[in-house]
Amino acid sequence: MLNAFLISLVVVALSEMGDKTQLLALLLAARFRKPIPILFAILIATLVNHGVSAVLGQWITTVLSPTVLLWIVSLGFIAMAGWMLIPDELDDESESINKWQKYGVFGATFVLFFLAEIGDKTQIATVALAARFDSIGWVTLGTTLGIMLVNAPAVFIGNKLADKLPISLIHKIGAAIFFIIGVAALVQHYFF
Repeated sequence: MLNAFLISLVVVALSEMGDKTQLLALLLAARFRKPIPILFAILIATLVNHGVSAVLGQWITTVLSPTVLLWIVSLGFIAMAGWMLIPDELDDESESINKWQKYGVFGATFVLFFLAEIGDKTQIATVALAARFDSIGWVTLGTTLGIMLVNAPAVFIGNKLADKLPISLIHKIGAAIFFIIGVAALVQHYFF
């Protein structure tokens, strides 16, 4: 299960670099300037979102045959590799932040981050990882920690750190990992 945790952590951390939710974390930090409630809200929103996603990934394994599941998960990882190469942009979130600001720093961050994660690369990766590794807890823990490792510096340091990271290279490394996991699953199944 350590494999499930470590792969989930690395894949999601690399996926999150330059992602719209990381950009949202930067915006929220700049707006509210209260890092602790922002980080706590990101943690809770991610645990809920990725916990449900991991449960969905596990459920999928009960309704699909192993061969169909193998192909869906493998091709999903390969597709995620391509998606990683497309940079994310954050739409104008100032309106959304203003709309939810009445719920305080924690409430606004929780709602905005939870909604931003729906259909995001990291949520879809969590579903696929849970289906691949048959582990709700370790995958949820790994993906959540991956999100936190990337967003905590974004919240504390802000744009200074984001401007210095080679986001394009990080996305290419993440894409390579997704591609390798997808191909390796097929190769392992059919040749070993």
